[in-house]
Amino acid sequence: MAIKLKIKKGDQVKIIAGDDKGKVAEVLQVLPKTFQVIVAGCKVVKKAVKPTEKNPKGGFASIEKPIHISNVQKVED
Repeated sequence: MAIKLKIKKGDQVKIIAGDDKGKVAEVLQVLPKTFQVIVAGCKVVKKAVKPTEKNPKGGFASIEKPIHISNVQKVED
């Protein structure tokens, strides 16, 4: 059975709970199986990355983690 969510990729949403409460940003990805969304610039964490051919120095990368869909509210344009 398909799950119908009201928030889609590219929508503007407002974070209504958590550390980023009050921010308005765009949805980058929707994860319907876990009821989560990835929002640009929200819930950003640093992750250590090993050196590779693309990134010879390695170091730390900033990535956005998923937020539960109940913690975001769609903003009407």
